[in-house]
Amino acid sequence: MTHTVHPYSHRLGIIRDWRSRWFGAKDEYKQFLKGDVVIRNYLAKRLHGNYIAGIEIERNAKTFRIIVKTARPGMVIGRAGEGAVALKNDILKEAARKKIVFPKDFKLDIEEVRSPESNASVVCEMVAEGLEKRLPFRMVLKQTIEKIMANRDVKGARVAISGRLGGAEMARYEQIRRGGIPLQTFRADIDYARNTARLPYGAIGIKVWIYKGQIFNDPSKSAVVPEA
Repeated sequence: MTHTVHPYSHRLGIIRDWRSRWFGAKDEYKQFLKGDVVIRNYLAKRLHGNYIAGIEIERNAKTFRIIVKTARPGMVIGRAGEGAVALKNDILKEAARKKIVFPKDFKLDIEEVRSPESNASVVCEMVAEGLEKRLPFRMVLKQTIEKIMANRDVKGARVAISGRLGGAEMARYEQIRRGGIPLQTFRADIDYARNTARLPYGAIGIKVWIYKGQIFNDPSKSAVVPEA
């Protein structure tokens, strides 16, 4: 029997790094894990609709840093940085409510994603937005895959949705695919994300795979290997 493995975790330590990076956390593992889960869940709700590409957390005994990667940094930062300050205060309030202790040196950094159409998390949110606006799901799939493949860096993509598509009584699975996606090749740079579109008649699951070529440690080799 085959085993389905998350494409990101499949490549940890090879071409990917951990999204939570802790130092000296042997005794506080339980508290740190709870804090990371609470923060990620809160930011996912608080920043819904801002095309969040990823949330990274770095911490040690004295410092705590959250890096929010978004395709809409202006919406998050706000005018003169007011949005970023309000977001930082809201995170501290949520942490106090959940009884999570932060170090005094707390930083919130917001980074811009240069190519949102080649980021799986952003594409997932785009598809969810289109479905929630009651657009035909086949049109959403076709337009999304065309936007993804318009990027030079992208060598292959796959978008899949499942649920009560079009309001049908029976749930089904639909997908659209372009190019190749070598899931078993460890050095293949595959971005993967999943999301959920909340509709009146039920939830629709969304999965996106984006292949951007192969990564080598040796800079003399080409970063992108042509497909056979």
